[in-house]
Amino acid sequence: MTSEKLLSVESLSVHYPGRGFRGRPVPVLADVSLDIRRGETYGLVGESGSGKSTLGRAILGLAPVSGGRIVFKGREISHVRGRARRALAVDIQAIFQDPYSSLNPSLTVAGTLTEPLIAAGMNRHDARSKVIELLERVGLPADAADRLPRAFSGGQRQRIAIARALAMEPDLIICDEPVSALDLTTQARVLDLLIEIQERLGISYLFISHDLAVIRSICHRVAVLYRGVIVESGDSDQVTTNPTSDYTKRLHLAAPVPDPAAQAIRRQQRLELLAQAANSTLAAAPDERISNAK
Repeated sequence: MTSEKLLSVESLSVHYPGRGFRGRPVPVLADVSLDIRRGETYGLVGESGSGKSTLGRAILGLAPVSGGRIVFKGREISHVRGRARRALAVDIQAIFQDPYSSLNPSLTVAGTLTEPLIAAGMNRHDARSKVIELLERVGLPADAADRLPRAFSGGQRQRIAIARALAMEPDLIICDEPVSALDLTTQARVLDLLIEIQERLGISYLFISHDLAVIRSICHRVAVLYRGVIVESGDSDQVTTNPTSDYTKRLHLAAPVPDPAAQAIRRQQRLELLAQAANSTLAAAPDERISNAK
């Protein structure tokens, strides 16, 4: 990891038009700022609906930017569309949550992996060689190229998705809950693979997850999102083990532990934090309640 900034998100806001009361825009992200360095894994954690995936989609050009800006390699890409956006796919790729739906079931693995290579101008022979190299890189045999996705387990499909993301040799990969659909053993293998690839190729990741344990195992730094606002950010170990915001503390206490007695204590501590938050909201003046809700 270097100190060089690869991507900067500056005071970003996202509103989805026409989805609120009487067609009003719905705010999803508000004044979000972060930066990702070359060779770094930056974690984004929060509960469902906090805006994590929306931030990833905004970077990919799939969510509307209402305010602020996104700067990639010194160039603003907040509103880049069409051919220029497609050209960015060489440098920014994504791995999505569900390995079962993220691959075309009617295409062989070779068909899935050669498509972007041929679109980029590579001939079929060289593309085939590149596919074999990619499969080897993610720990799959060469003959996997001629099989359909249904022939593979969930972990193997996610490896294929990783190979697809690596095909264009990007600088940044948006990892949107890439292991949440996998069992714990397979999760560990996929995380180890991502770390190994990063060490070898120097790729940066924006790693989106609701799981603090996963975030701690792979991320260098992390930001915590709550209702579209970053409530805490910093070094991964610090944020995940000794959080300062009440919301991050509640996330930490919500994670299950194998000791029933310890789990009971954590549950009680979380309930106390929730009660404190509720009392604080009730005690707030009306204007403050509106501000807190945002």
